[in-house]
Amino acid sequence: QVQLVESGGGSVQAGGSLRLSCSVFGYTYSTNNMGWFRQAPGKEREGVAVIYTDTGRTYYADSVKGRFTISQDNAKNTVYLQMNSLKPEDTAMYYCAARYGGSWYGGLEVKGYNYWGQGTQVTVSS
Repeated sequence: QVQLVESGGGSVQAGGSLRLSCSVFGYTYSTNNMGWFRQAPGKEREGVAVIYTDTGRTYYADSVKGRFTISQDNAKNTVYLQMNSLKPEDTAMYYCAARYGGSWYGGLEVKGYNYWGQGTQVTVSS
């Protein structure tokens, strides 16, 4: 079975940085794309960043452009999210997601992914 395990969440003051990691287990072949999503209490889950495994192409939500960077280490089956200049509005549960096979959905759409991690909490205080 496919398992995604996130780590790196925590509490940080506004302006600080965190790096999230997501490791994928259970498949011997690569994903089509990997994404980071977040969900705050009372809010819908939203796409933050996506990276396409074969090309390394990335896309970001407007709210995090210039502050967050998604990257991958395919040899380790791991994806990272470097978060800089964190704001209180970034506070949320962050989820890693994987897509195996093609999809009609965009890389930042929840429905475009078929495997999800359990999430890691990020809290940014003012």
